Amino acid sequence: MISRIDLRGRPASSLTRTELAGVLPRAATDVETAVARIRPLCEDVKRRGAQAVREYTARFDGVDLATTRVPAQALDAALAGLDRQVRQALEEAIRRTRRVHGAQLPAETATQVTGGLTVTGRFVPVGRAGVYVPGGLVAYPSSVVMNIVPAQAAGVASIAVASPPQAAHGGLPHPSVLAACALLGVTEVHAAGGAQALAMFAYGTQDCAPADVITGPGNVYVAAAKRVLRGVVGTDGEAGPTEVAIIADDTANPRHVAADLVAQAEHDELAACLLISTDAALADDVDAELSRQVPAARHRERIQKALGGQSACVLVDDEDAALAVSDAWAPEHLEIQARDAAKLAARVTNAGAVFAGPYSPVSLGDYLAGSNHVLPTGGTARHASGLSVFPFVRLVNVIECDREALAATAPLISALGGAEDLDAHVQAVRVRVES
Repeated sequence: MISRIDLRGRPASSLTRTELAGVLPRAATDVETAVARIRPLCEDVKRRGAQAVREYTARFDGVDLATTRVPAQALDAALAGLDRQVRQALEEAIRRTRRVHGAQLPAETATQVTGGLTVTGRFVPVGRAGVYVPGGLVAYPSSVVMNIVPAQAAGVASIAVASPPQAAHGGLPHPSVLAACALLGVTEVHAAGGAQALAMFAYGTQDCAPADVITGPGNVYVAAAKRVLRGVVGTDGEAGPTEVAIIADDTANPRHVAADLVAQAEHDELAACLLISTDAALADDVDAELSRQVPAARHRERIQKALGGQSACVLVDDEDAALAVSDAWAPEHLEIQARDAAKLAARVTNAGAVFAGPYSPVSLGDYLAGSNHVLPTGGTARHASGLSVFPFVRLVNVIECDREALAATAPLISALGGAEDLDAHVQAVRVRVES
């Protein structure tokens, strides 16, 4: 069902990112080409505001809207019509996600640098956040939770959501998205999708005030818009096609492993799935399970394309090699279904999120672990993190110094200021401390 890559016989030290470049599969996304298409659109929204958003919405979504703003009664109606069990699940997801993200916010720290000199670090929330919720193959009310809760935990006072309008729902975003917004107390929702929604948040329109930060996943055009708009507005990562790596040894249940590969492939035909195993017999058993599970899956066509495309089973000699391959690939999601899973998880350096043990599937993290499912893709887990409170706060240092401490430091400032030929910097200190 999935191809094999045999790396047995190679020591872990040789399984580096450089050595495995072009060996491990991953869907290619050309964000730079998309940037060339998106840049004029963003400039147009900057220049013409709401009218430009309206025209792009009519062109791309087939819906002509006089305003992007979703009426309050639509939010109320969506919440009233939400399935009771879905509501209960969303409420529990909100509770758990608030608990995890609320614990992330750092406390104010005061450092006594020297006698008379104190630096206090304060984490201050941004004033306004724009949250993008995609509306492609399926609706994502869980993404509403994953983006809004961290912003609320950070203390952001103004939060707006944008999600693509859908003709099937009267030109409004999907009702489940609206209901999730209502559950979270967010009343400002805009029927706008794609790059034009991000440009709306960045520059503001007659319908929507500009935001300080934009977060949320999307397609390649959303990623391109973030790249174009970065610097105008703060952004989170450029999410690409989803991916999972699974480290599995002879103790893993092949039925579980296959189910998790299928679950990830269900997202998108560009999803990448990498099974890294120390046991060839397990790999055979997983193949047999895939041959049973895939034909029975609801979305089997896109699953087959993903598993037959940028997916593979990598055979290695031992756990050290398995970890090396995973770190070289830097997956969005990493499952460890092996002996001492927690100990192995502690050794991982490159992953968006790690799921340790047989009863910690990615699906748990997608919905109800309390962690965030907006995670770095495409190998960016080498330098990027999943969504948290941190994109919504800024560190502001408050410096307090008395005359004696400044006088004691003045000779050092004179030396450095003189070395950089910035005499006025030196004089700004001397005028305070010289008699």
